[in-house]
Amino acid sequence: MSRPPTFTPPPGTRAHVLRTSRGDFATLVGEPAPGPVRGTALLLPGFTGSKEDFIALHGALSAAGYRSVAVDGRGQYETAGPEKDERPYAQGELARDVLAQAAALGPGKVHLLGHSLGGLIARAAVIADPAPFASLTLMASGPAAVAPAQRQRVDMLRDALAAFDMAQVWEAMQALEAAEDVVDVRGDEEALRQRWLRNSPAQLIATGRQLCTEPDRVDELAAVAPPVHVLSGERDEAWPVPWLDEMARRLKAERTVIAGAEHSPNTDRPAETAAALTAFWDRHPASDLSADRSRPGPAPS
Repeated sequence: MSRPPTFTPPPGTRAHVLRTSRGDFATLVGEPAPGPVRGTALLLPGFTGSKEDFIALHGALSAAGYRSVAVDGRGQYETAGPEKDERPYAQGELARDVLAQAAALGPGKVHLLGHSLGGLIARAAVIADPAPFASLTLMASGPAAVAPAQRQRVDMLRDALAAFDMAQVWEAMQALEAAEDVVDVRGDEEALRQRWLRNSPAQLIATGRQLCTEPDRVDELAAVAPPVHVLSGERDEAWPVPWLDEMARRLKAERTVIAGAEHSPNTDRPAETAAALTAFWDRHPASDLSADRSRPGPAPS
């Protein structure tokens, strides 16, 4: 679980409801600093995460001239989704959501970033239709299913979600972390708990299954992708770093390893991560940077 340092948007970042052809999505939007608008980035969080996982990046991305739009996917935190029906959380459905989000952020192409599970969904969206995207960054997101030890953990969570309510599962997770002596004191614990409680259990069960069964789609992506950036920490238990190195080679992608970071470079080392992202985006500008500053979508809610 990514642990954002705060759930309070920083100056220059606002909560916004992004209205799309596939429904409304809760977002946090970081507006570019005064000066040329260099592009728009759509940021997809990972499993059990939310738009707040990118909260420490917005200031640096804004200072570099980028509009950053971090989104809660369907059934994540502040975006509504069915509690029991898993069908809307099939990967193809979530990919179509991303395409609708990109369309709502137009008219120019957007830089797409997916963290962990968000990377698998981003990859599926690009394979379905690469046209809306100026680039793709896969952050701590690998070529296929997660490593065996992580599959065991995700399967345990899915089993628990099928048998208990969200509050009971949260308490069990906290007890397990305490027993394993891996309690992370960063972040607002009550805000993290509230985020967990507002996730759809059907979404977590369905996307957890995807993490454990995802096929290798690297060659499919390589055939159609815009410029790709594979970014990770120097250690990752979900997808080991050598797996990510090999995936980058197969994609002919740029590769960045953030020193001192693990599975969540966005929260572990946000300054270094933002610098790597903006350098990559600067090298691969969107074809149309004319989007006015009132974007995205209608007036903020």
